[in-house]
Amino acid sequence: MAPNLMTKTAAAPKGNTLRVKREEKVKPEVKARKKGFSLFKWLDKYTNVDFLFQEGVPTKYLPHVLFLTGITLFYIGNTHYAEKTIRKIAKIKVETEDLRADYTTLKSDYMGASKQSEVARNVAPLGLVESSSPPYQVEVAEDEY
Repeated sequence: MAPNLMTKTAAAPKGNTLRVKREEKVKPEVKARKKGFSLFKWLDKYTNVDFLFQEGVPTKYLPHVLFLTGITLFYIGNTHYAEKTIRKIAKIKVETEDLRADYTTLKSDYMGASKQSEVARNVAPLGLVESSSPPYQVEVAEDEY
């Protein structure tokens, strides 16, 4: 063992012995200054529940208290879940409106671009021209094939 470490020696085990009461010095009573409104004093004055604990903790009410605590926690959790769902719905609604606006714009552009005059103008650089004669049907004899 290193010389710079200090170890305590084992003390004798403590037994169950009677404690000797020491005389406490009686402090002179100090006049308490009366301050303004105190919320805790008001609550203590009007919500006195000391009669419940005169004979100890009333365990007969424990199932009811636990049940109410469980219901309260469920209610709080359900409220948080509902608010989160409402926020998601609002976000998705805004996104849907944006997508609908994009769809309407693209659809109108497509409808305008698919007009015969627009198609003729777009294919003119390729050398394609619009036919001036009406289409006709080609008939093939049945024994030809």
